[in-house]
Amino acid sequence: MTSTLPGDIRPPFDLASAREKVQRAEDAWNSRDPERVALAYSEDSEWRNRDAFFSGRPAIVAFLRDKWGREQDYRLMKELWAFTGNRISVRFEYEWHDAEGRWYRTHGNEHWEFGDDGLMHRRDLSANDVPITREERRISPRVRPL
Repeated sequence: MTSTLPGDIRPPFDLASAREKVQRAEDAWNSRDPERVALAYSEDSEWRNRDAFFSGRPAIVAFLRDKWGREQDYRLMKELWAFTGNRISVRFEYEWHDAEGRWYRTHGNEHWEFGDDGLMHRRDLSANDVPITREERRISPRVRPL
């Protein structure tokens, strides 16, 4: 049986392992389970998420709980952009709505740096939100099932 623990895929990355790392990240984030997502990061992982800077798994879990409390019906897709050695860059889009029912598509890029243990030690994200209508969604369950 193949193990699917977060640290199973370790650098240096090749095309297949980089794609698998990205797919596993997409799957974990689409679970919207902060504890599951946080397991892919080192205990002292450093994050930049837009204008927020923090480190450590407890901060990651708190950030994600807050994020998914605000970003309802969140659905994400990630695409491998580039990789080398212990780094992977992705582009992503995710769609969500706020408590008032306004829909958004968030576009961005992430740069990931991994330790020898296969866990992400650094995550750097830049993103922009674009208002959309419900009908403009591209990542809906109807269009792109999980």
